[in-house]
Amino acid sequence: MTMTADIAGSQFRYILTMRHASIAIFARLSLPSLTPCFVTGSSASSALFVPSHRGGQQSTSSRLFSSSSSMSPPTTRYVLSYDYVPDVLEKRGPHREGHLGLASLMIQDGTCVSGGPTLIPGESVPKGAIFVFKTKDAAEKFVTEDPYVSNGIVVSHTISEWNVLLGTN
Repeated sequence: MTMTADIAGSQFRYILTMRHASIAIFARLSLPSLTPCFVTGSSASSALFVPSHRGGQQSTSSRLFSSSSSMSPPTTRYVLSYDYVPDVLEKRGPHREGHLGLASLMIQDGTCVSGGPTLIPGESVPKGAIFVFKTKDAAEKFVTEDPYVSNGIVVSHTISEWNVLLGTN
């Protein structure tokens, strides 16, 4: 269920999920001075918004997790996102075995959780790829050793920290 509320003249969108007779509230904020907290409660009125800085000190809730929550702390993963050259299907052939082999080895040794190409719905040519790693070092190692990177198939990449609140990734 999605709700919109007006707080301090700004629109906030809430995604409400029923879980064990409580409502889990996640907020997508439009004000940079506020940081959302994850909270549980019996009604939407239990939502908390905490300023991200108090007297120059960073708030303890800035990682989207409240210690008062009944859920476990989030698992940190690292998401490697690739952007491919437009003619990836024509150029990847000689390098594909090495690329997939490296990913398979890292999945077998437990440093890579998952990965695969990204496509725009309805299109058949991958625009890039996403891989999920357990450590930043593993993601960086993949970039360093990937033949798609060294042979120009990947035109840009980013590594982002991801705090997994829901699911088992």
